[in-house]
Amino acid sequence: MIKSRLMSRVSVYIIAYNEARKLVPALKSVQWADEIIVADSYSTDDTVKVAEEHGARVVQIPFEGFGKLRNDALKACTHEWIFSLDSDERCTEEARDEILEIVKKSDSKGPSVWFMPRRNWFLGRWIRHSGFYPDYRQPQLFRKSSMQYLEEQVHEGFEVLDGSTPAYLKHPIWQIPYLNLEEFQHKANRYSTLSAIKMQERGKTATLGSAFLHACASFFKFYIAKRGFLDGWAGLVIALGNFEGTFYKYAKLCERRADWQEPDSLK
Repeated sequence: MIKSRLMSRVSVYIIAYNEARKLVPALKSVQWADEIIVADSYSTDDTVKVAEEHGARVVQIPFEGFGKLRNDALKACTHEWIFSLDSDERCTEEARDEILEIVKKSDSKGPSVWFMPRRNWFLGRWIRHSGFYPDYRQPQLFRKSSMQYLEEQVHEGFEVLDGSTPAYLKHPIWQIPYLNLEEFQHKANRYSTLSAIKMQERGKTATLGSAFLHACASFFKFYIAKRGFLDGWAGLVIALGNFEGTFYKYAKLCERRADWQEPDSLK
């Protein structure tokens, strides 16, 4: 009985950097967990204070890409089951109950890695299209020994270690991906830089012409193929944001490859 109880404990980890404003609702939504870890990367705001006030244990991890950050966060977790929640996400009561039921009934024959749907709120509305629902990011519930992340700069993949097939939870969590349009642009800039580094490490190349073509394809994907036009102005903003982010991702790769320098003279 004691061993069974220990095996059904859940650690929640949240990665954060200067997320004091977003962190409180995220922490409040997982107070049911047996352990809450906030993996901070030396925030300069009140992130640490907020985390500790809500019962979380803070571990400081230098940022060297999201994949390594997540793997280091896993090392700090002490329980068998892991639930990954970002600071802009909120675990709903329905998702909580489903998680606890799965963990309670878990055995060696059942799934050990689970994807979770997410409902995104942006520009005052729930986004139902634009590739934002069900928006499976990566497995968010899993046994600690069953999964690890690929150590990539951004949009990190994952590896299932026990050979099991990932399953899918039914009840979504919420995500508030952007507090405002300024943050929307800030994230696009940061992620395009990290993506350019990732592509360069993989030996990819680009030109400004190919950057534009990739951007056009991205706009078509999110606005037409994924029916972003049905999400009104929010859908248009999302598609335009992906156009811009994609263009600069490839343009920055081109820039890094070209290594343009100042001219030697004014001639």
